[in-house]
Amino acid sequence: MKSNTATEEKRTAVEQLNFGAKTAKRVGWESYEFTVVGPHQVEVTNASWGHEKADHSYVVGIEERDGVPVPTECGCKADQYREDYDCKHKVALASVGGPVVLQAAVEYATPTVDADETTTQTLEDKLRADGGMIAEERHEDGAGVIEAKPAECDCDDLRDDFPCWPCVRTGRRELPE
Repeated sequence: MKSNTATEEKRTAVEQLNFGAKTAKRVGWESYEFTVVGPHQVEVTNASWGHEKADHSYVVGIEERDGVPVPTECGCKADQYREDYDCKHKVALASVGGPVVLQAAVEYATPTVDADETTTQTLEDKLRADGGMIAEERHEDGAGVIEAKPAECDCDDLRDDFPCWPCVRTGRRELPE
């Protein structure tokens, strides 16, 4: 097992933060939970609030300084309005979460989008209804478009394999000659 003896190899994120004794005490007294939510982003939750802990959760941004991942920005008011001291969420992430959580956020894989899939941009698009199409019977036409059986299809009730109007209108079936 190799041991690090050089002082530059032992640098930690805590050493690069600026905070006072009051912040250090609060970090030691309170309980925290950490969740990596994206590349270079960790959600820090103050679990001391019990059932109200969701209201005390902030995303902390991380950047690498000289090869050491360091919490650099937080969404809390204390970090936004005080430039002279770092907030308790950044200090908790650096000291309680430590290098394991910080490194996990740095190494978090950026989600990739498959070029063949259609991507949606808004929650409304993701939740949009499909227009009542029932996807029982699917086939691929010449253009590569997959068509589904219309919801109002009555082909099964007609005689002699005659198509219903919704299937003819959508191009799913053709009228016999």
